[in-house]
Amino acid sequence: MSDEKTFTFRNRWFTISVGILVLVALLAALVGFVWVPQAHARSVAASLWEAICRAAGAPAPFQTAGLPAEQQKFPTSVIVNAQMMNVGSGGSVGHGATLAMACTMCHGARGTSPAGTPHLAGQPASATYKQLRDYASGHRLSAIMQPLVANLSDQDMRDLAAYYASLERERIADIAPSAEGTPRLVRNGDPMRSVGACSSCHSPHAVRPATPVLEGLSETYLRDQMHAFRAGRRTNDINRQMRNAVHKLSDDEIAQLARYYAAR
Repeated sequence: MSDEKTFTFRNRWFTISVGILVLVALLAALVGFVWVPQAHARSVAASLWEAICRAAGAPAPFQTAGLPAEQQKFPTSVIVNAQMMNVGSGGSVGHGATLAMACTMCHGARGTSPAGTPHLAGQPASATYKQLRDYASGHRLSAIMQPLVANLSDQDMRDLAAYYASLERERIADIAPSAEGTPRLVRNGDPMRSVGACSSCHSPHAVRPATPVLEGLSETYLRDQMHAFRAGRRTNDINRQMRNAVHKLSDDEIAQLARYYAAR
């Protein structure tokens, strides 16, 4: 009879105790599911539902570690199209040649690298420009390149790209992708694994904006870049083209492709 009188809402002290317990529970829920998640959110505009889902352990949108929000969402800040680069004038090429003096230690006096870094001579201007922009914006990471491009203006980058495009490219054999001895992945890709032919984009015979020519590049550099795309350490490929192309390739296939392009 005594218990019945104690645990009833007719008992003022029982009612007060239950009210305090409910209030504490609500405050704890608000702190744990709303305030703390929003305090650590990427944006102060995060919704209440997003905060609750994050606190409950629901998967968040994928983000590349270490990059600001813009770089996580977009692979590049460059708008790539067929008209993205104007034809470099003499003044533009000359200015680019002056700027390129700071690049000779790694990329060679005439844009052909003896140190395993990429050859820039003869590369499409749009390809060189895009990579410079990506280094400057943080979409492509490099402890060496990012400080070097930090003080370059957009026009400086265009002039550098125009200069290197004007140089005669070395070590490119005029061999059609269908020639005998060309790896199958270069000629035809692997449709069963949704891997496109390398030659459809990376070939002197293919003209695609912001796409580099791979012939004659360092074997080590080519192999490292394919591994970086496969592992997600490099993510500045538009529409994940390179990441999708290499994510199913084996180490042996990557090594074969690197040897093939480096030998041309």
